[in-house]
Amino acid sequence: MMYGLGLDGYAPDSQHDAAVAFRIRVVEDEQTIPRHQHRKGQLILALHGALTCEVDNAMWMVPPQYAVWVPGQIPHSNRATPGARVCFLFIEPGAAQMPDHCCTLKISPLVRELILTLSERTGLASQTAETGRLVQVLFDQLPQQPQQHLQLPVSSHPKIREMTETMATAPDRWQTLGQWASHFAMSERSLARLVVKETGLSFLRWRHRLQLILALQLLIRGQAVQQVAHALGYDSTTAFITMFKKVLGKTPKAYIAELGPGL
Repeated sequence: MMYGLGLDGYAPDSQHDAAVAFRIRVVEDEQTIPRHQHRKGQLILALHGALTCEVDNAMWMVPPQYAVWVPGQIPHSNRATPGARVCFLFIEPGAAQMPDHCCTLKISPLVRELILTLSERTGLASQTAETGRLVQVLFDQLPQQPQQHLQLPVSSHPKIREMTETMATAPDRWQTLGQWASHFAMSERSLARLVVKETGLSFLRWRHRLQLILALQLLIRGQAVQQVAHALGYDSTTAFITMFKKVLGKTPKAYIAELGPGL
């Protein structure tokens, strides 16, 4: 079933089906679903383009062949890139053995096709024994999908929020801890402690997570590796590739090639 990004008024909690799936298409500019919550858990699967999901104190980037899982009753907002195609899977609480926390899952081709097939079952077709068996296979497979570290810890602290927003909109600025410490008129040691306290990561690891999210967005939109490295403020493409491979285990080109035709 195809809907606009806002699901055209669909209320996930109005039904009690174990699983309901919808395809989403962003036909024009980047679009946002404002902060909301629902009883059902939600799996957000990117089919084309990219989607960012934000909850309290964390942000997830969802590239193709990945999904972010948001348990029920957790407030969240979603932002999709222009031309993105996304599938939302809503799951009744307790219907499947899903994580009790938000996380990114790498989705296998089998699970992807099960979700897409379910999204095509509407009306009476969604109530058949065949659909019930499809959902059961889906529920057997979903807990086996590996978790990935594509989330960025964020914070409501004004300094952390300013750093996040500034580096997200102008990633080639404010590259070092020293530059930010000078901006905030505080010592590097004090700022380093604040970042660890608010995000659980060192400044360098936290900055790399943010750069990774931004890099994936740019790479998925078709920018060359050299262009992405420059946009993120790296002096050399090699340094950017080294950072990318250290975090995700593959070079940018290999990573994007693995995503395949879903892009």
